[in-house]
Amino acid sequence: MFLGEYQHSIDEKGRMIVPAKFRDLLGSPFVVTRGLDHCLFVYPKQEWDKLESQLKELPFTKKDARAFTRFFFSGASECELDKQGRMNVPGPLRKYAKLEKECVVIGVSSRMEVWDKAIWEEYVTQSEDSFADIAENLIDFDL
Repeated sequence: MFLGEYQHSIDEKGRMIVPAKFRDLLGSPFVVTRGLDHCLFVYPKQEWDKLESQLKELPFTKKDARAFTRFFFSGASECELDKQGRMNVPGPLRKYAKLEKECVVIGVSSRMEVWDKAIWEEYVTQSEDSFADIAENLIDFDL
């Protein structure tokens, strides 16, 4: 399970160190794609395969299903870690997530997310006040 928040940087070639705790979970190869909220979603191949199966079941006759699957799959790239534990983030994905230098890598259960540091900090600031309300609307048990 991917857990935690880590500060990293991305170099001019698009290489970013993956937190050591995530490397074994990620495996090789893994898939990076456009995520929601202008971050990147990074999936171990096994999790990607499960998600792909679920998305294949969406009705292609529905406009939203076509739009989402196009966006999601067209941005996907299969990647591997180098010997230093770095992933090379493809240029179009760096542009989408606005990754220039300082990044935040977070664990979100079955996936890893990569955020531009400033965008992540803004997201956290905006979301922390509504966290309790969101939980109340989504979760039916005591935490």
